[in-house]
Amino acid sequence: MMDSTSGRAIATAVWLGLAGILAIPAETHAAGAAYQVDTVEVSEAGSCKVESWASFASNSDFIGAVSPACSVPFVRPLELSAQFNRSRSGGEWDTAATPKFKVNLISSAIGKPGLAVTGTVTYDFNSRDVTQVNLTVPVTLRLSDVVRINVNGGWMLDRILDRQFLTYGVGVDWRTPDNVWTLTAEMFGQAANTAEQHSATQPRYQMGLRWRPIDRWNVDVIYGRNITGENANWLTIATVLRFPPQGD
Repeated sequence: MMDSTSGRAIATAVWLGLAGILAIPAETHAAGAAYQVDTVEVSEAGSCKVESWASFASNSDFIGAVSPACSVPFVRPLELSAQFNRSRSGGEWDTAATPKFKVNLISSAIGKPGLAVTGTVTYDFNSRDVTQVNLTVPVTLRLSDVVRINVNGGWMLDRILDRQFLTYGVGVDWRTPDNVWTLTAEMFGQAANTAEQHSATQPRYQMGLRWRPIDRWNVDVIYGRNITGENANWLTIATVLRFPPQGD
């Protein structure tokens, strides 16, 4: 059972998340974060965080999102989150919510790969329907204390296109020993066993730099290419605010 302090942290994270929806006017990131390639890491039970970001495209598309998350006691480390976003694509605005779970099955270590499972369901408030379902298996391999490789493989049901896709992603994180700066590069996308529009299946790319002056807060500046399949250049500003469990 979580104590009252942990409960207040969860409530604070949720309220900050709801406030972020009002503060950020904002197509959904299926992975549930500004970076698309997921890791196996799950925070200590009782800890919470609020991720938020705004993404601006060269073709005037826009994504604004906020995602409160908390780790809860379970057989294995488990994180529950919900991404809320507003987006503009082709001049049309949309609003969606994407609840997500991530459970760590094998913890990563230097030279030892870790394994997790994540799942999301996206609900579109405009159409009042579930538009997407995702299951992903992240694998993380730490090459050293400062370098790790993340590989994702999964399945996606796109109910708008009425298609199923295999999803993939590869990312590299390289941080400074003091954990103040982190450079991240990633490639991700989706593939199908039938002929699809090129925009739906061509690879997407992102590269970002994180500044983390204190442990509880960081800001990222991310350049992306084709992140929603529209061959546009993207600039993303993202932040993470963390609430550690009592005693940390």
